[in-house]
Amino acid sequence: MSLAQKLQGKVSQTSQSEGSSQSPEKVLKDFIAEDPNSTYTLDSERDAPQSELCREGKEKGRKCIMMQMHSTRLFQAMQDQGFFCALPMDPRGTHIECRRLPKT
Repeated sequence: MSLAQKLQGKVSQTSQSEGSSQSPEKVLKDFIAEDPNSTYTLDSERDAPQSELCREGKEKGRKCIMMQMHSTRLFQAMQDQGFFCALPMDPRGTHIECRRLPKT
């Protein structure tokens, strides 16, 4: 086995072990905490067990992560974190946009 293959295997194992050590809800909460007032978008294939969550940050730029959640569960989790989520104004858009609701 080459050094590159060993390193690649080590990276894969590390990624898997890190992902399994935290619940999807904790990963979501930590991701939002990095830039809570940004706009977030979520996208997923129909009935897929994972969804892509992207942050459209003003200062930190765009960042995306894969969440191990169905889109309906992620939609609910975003609402639980104080976000309002809806389809975009552009009818060609297939993602869902989420914006934090102002606290009263």
